[in-house]
Parts: sequence; structure tokens; C-alpha cells
Amino acid sequence: MDTDKLLKKIIYDASRKLFKGVSITEQNIILQAPKLPEHGHISTNIAMRVSKAAGISGMEAAGKIIGAIQRNIIKTPLNAKISQICAKEPGFINFFFTNLAIYDVLEDINKKGDMYGSCDMGKNRKIQIEFVSANPTGPLSVAHGRQAAVGDALGNILDFAGWKVTREYFINDQGRQMDILGESIRQRYLEFLGQSHEFPEEGYKGEYIRDIAKLVMDKYSDKYIKPDETARSFFRDYGCEFIMNVIKSELEDFGVIFDVWTSQAKLVSTSKIEGALKILRKKKFLYESEGAVWFKSTAFGDDKDRVVIKSDGSYTYLAPDIAYHQDKFQRKFDKVINIWGPDHHGYIPRITAAVQALGFAKDAITVLIVQLATLWRGTEQVRMSTRAGEFVTLRQVMQDTGKGAARFFFLARKISSHLDFDIELAKKQSQENPVYYVQYAHARICNIIEHANAEGHKNTTNPDFKLLIQQEELDLIRELGEFPSVIALCAQSLEPCGIVSYLQSVANKFHSFYDKHRVVSDDTELTKARLALIAATKTVLSTALRLLGVSAPIKM
Repeated sequence: MDTDKLLKKIIYDASRKLFKGVSITEQNIILQAPKLPEHGHISTNIAMRVSKAAGISGMEAAGKIIGAIQRNIIKTPLNAKISQICAKEPGFINFFFTNLAIYDVLEDINKKGDMYGSCDMGKNRKIQIEFVSANPTGPLSVAHGRQAAVGDALGNILDFAGWKVTREYFINDQGRQMDILGESIRQRYLEFLGQSHEFPEEGYKGEYIRDIAKLVMDKYSDKYIKPDETARSFFRDYGCEFIMNVIKSELEDFGVIFDVWTSQAKLVSTSKIEGALKILRKKKFLYESEGAVWFKSTAFGDDKDRVVIKSDGSYTYLAPDIAYHQDKFQRKFDKVINIWGPDHHGYIPRITAAVQALGFAKDAITVLIVQLATLWRGTEQVRMSTRAGEFVTLRQVMQDTGKGAARFFFLARKISSHLDFDIELAKKQSQENPVYYVQYAHARICNIIEHANAEGHKNTTNPDFKLLIQQEELDLIRELGEFPSVIALCAQSLEPCGIVSYLQSVANKFHSFYDKHRVVSDDTELTKARLALIAATKTVLSTALRLLGVSAPIKM
């Protein structure tokens, strides 16, 4: 058992026995490096998490847990690897390791390879992540790009943490917005045919609408010139299919592959909406008032009840969403994650209410709100107006910066924080650019290893890690040892940005090491140890970049 796993087990056993009435799981015990080196090599906040339920202070809980840990580690390999355990206000338990434990990190990476850092937090349970789900009314925007990067990276992280992940896109291919799309295309089509009509006030004004209309005219001439339902239905369906193909192409080029595409129209045609509402009606969560049918969402904490069937008999947006979420749980997902934009924040209470009303647990669904991104070119903000059809698409950002840089920048901050994306910085081939700085570290290591092989240093078996005693070497090893904790924390918090900052820290420590110490030298054994160190660094860099969906180049 590796050091991290054994330490987690000892902390868990000690905490569980001391605080029997408090719910604790081994998966919830997160080990992190303290912000200040003088506070130790690794830390846990378990004492603060149990203290409130136990009715004692965090420091008192920490003292009790430390005593139990010290008694329990005596007969384990950790006894020779932990030099000190101490408590720090308001209840952190900090561990100081000997170099023996630090060298274990390199052994662990060498043994596990690109699976180093993975864990069984998910225990192969099924989790669905629904993200992007943009209305098929135009190309993907920068906001959709950030959601795509977050959803896909989160899927990679959760898969790495032991979950069985399904990525899903919900196609809103019915409703008023689709009618407006169809009418917008129809009016541009009529313009091409010399028919003068007033463009709808709420219509989509982007140049792509003209492009679609031109395709229709070139293919069908004046076949759909009559303003009947056949024509309106055709333009709506043609526009939806065309734009969905564009969206799928953009996402694929962005490295995002969905496992499932679910159509709202299909939910309607298969009577799933009626089925879901029938369940709510049977449970007495639906009632009629003012000619409409209402969902009693206030029973689950919403601020007011919501209409699901309007007085004209048509569904509101909520009705198909209720059916869709029932469909998710009928597919036996243990956990469902919805990733939405900030304009959907007020929608959360009614969806969580619907999930509970259908009979599923409140914590079975998590809704993440991804804040918007503002584009900059240096000091100049890129102005955008979606309604006027003036906006930068995801494809344009990819063409400007490259897929990897775009994903890295989109993931650089917490999803709850607004993001400033400097296109000019993302394009720079210099250490000012954080993604370049990280990728350059990987490419630099590949170059060193290639040079070492050319110099005849091909035998890297059984390196003597005890030769790695320089401060920069030890700092780098400790940073590599943080990777499992970073993964666990990102998986638990559902925040991919932790990997971005971690990658920058690893790259920084590698560059600091390499700037001061030669890897290949006349000292064969030291060369072997340092080659093993940088090979381990390469493994961690490439794995972390892969989880973000960013390439790890061999040359730059």
C-alpha cells in the first residue's frame, strides 16, 4: 500500500473510532500540501469536519486524532517515514515526512505510470454529465466553449477517480426559439427571392442565417415561397439539423466527444413527458388553476409553484425538462451533474424540486453554474452582441489560439468566477503564456531524455533515489507527490481548475531544478537518479494535461 493510501486509512480508522456518531468515509479524507512549507508536507482538515458534530473545538479534535494516529503507525511502514505530526489552528493536522517517504513518490510513479494519481472514489458507480446543450440556433459561443471545456475535463477527472462517466448533450429542438430560427431563415430566403418582408424583431441576425437561407435557395429554388405550415416546418427543421451538424463538428474539433445526444422532440414523440407528469399527478404534486396545470415545487423549497401546461394546452420549458430528468434516473445513473450558464441560475430550485417529486434523492443531482468569459486582445476588450449577431464563436477562438490553449485558459479559474481570456497571451510562444510554460516543461524533458539516450545513458533500472538530496530535487518530488490529492480534491469539489494551477507549480519546480542542476553528467548513478526524476515529472505532466484535454508535445 502506498504512503497516501496507508495514511488515509490510518486517519480514517482513528477518526471513526474516536467519533462514532459522526459520518466519515475514507474517500472524504483529503490530503493536501499546506500553503506554507513550515506547516509540513501534507495536511488534512478531518478534525475540523468532525469537531462541530462532536461538540468540541477543531484543535481538541485534532489532538485526539493525532494521539490515535501516533499509536497506530508504530507497527506500520509509516513509522519510519513520518518525522512529526502536529496540529495547527483552527484544527489542521500537519505531517512532516522524512526523505524516505519522499522517495516513495518516485517509486509509486514508476510502478503506476500514467495511472498514478487515479483513485477509486467513484467505486465504478454511474455518473452522467450533461453539458453545453446549447439551443441549435447558431454556432457555439465563447460561453459554450467554457462549458464544454469544464464538462469534458470534469468527465476525464471523474473517470480517473473511479466513476463510470457518460457525457450527454440535450438538444432543445422544439419550442419558441426553434420557431424564431425557422422564421429568420425563411425571411432571408424570401429576400434572396426578391420578396420584401419585415424581418422578425426577435429574429437571429447573424450572417450564418443568410448562409443557410442561400443553401436552401440554391437547392430548392422557390419551392418554399408560400407562407404555409409546410414551409415554416421545413425551415425550422432544416435550420436545426444544419446548425446541430455545425455544433457537433465544433465540439469534435475542440476534443469533446459526447456519448449520448438526447432530443427534446423525441421525448415528446415517445410520450415521456405525459408519463412524467402522470407520476407527479398521482403523487398530488400537480394541480389546476387559472386554466393551466401547475407543479407544486414550493413543497421542495422553490419560491413559487410553476406552470407545466399552459392554458392553451402547450407545455412550458419545465415539462420536457422534468421528463428528461426522469429519463436520466431511469437509466440508473447514481449521480447526475448538469452544467449550465449563469442565465439558468434561477432554474435550479424547480429542477431539484422535480427530481425530488419524482422520488429521487436531492443529492443525486448537482447543478454547476459556469460563469461567463470576457475576451481580450491585450488591453482591448472584444465587444460582443449576440442579438445583433456580432459575437466571437468557439471556432474562431480555436483558430486564434489552438484547441489546447483555449481549453487551458477556459479552465484556469473556478467555474463560479468570471473569466478574462486574453487571446494575445494565449497565442504567445513564451513563458508568459501559462500553457506554453507547462507544455515547454514536458517538451524540455523529452529533449533531455533523448540527449541522454544519445550519450549512452539508456540503463535507468534501479536508480538510487537517495542521491537526490538537493533542495530543488526534493521540492520537485514533493510536488509530484501532491498529484493524487489534487485529483481527489478536484473530483470531490467538481472543480477542474485545481489541475491547471498544479501543472503550473510542477512546471515551475521542474524549471527551477533544471536551471540549477545538470541531469546528464559524468556521475552515472546520479544521472540515472535524475533521469528517473524527470521521467516521473514527464508522466505527471502528460497525465494532468491529458485530463484537461491539452496535448503534451514532445518538441516545441
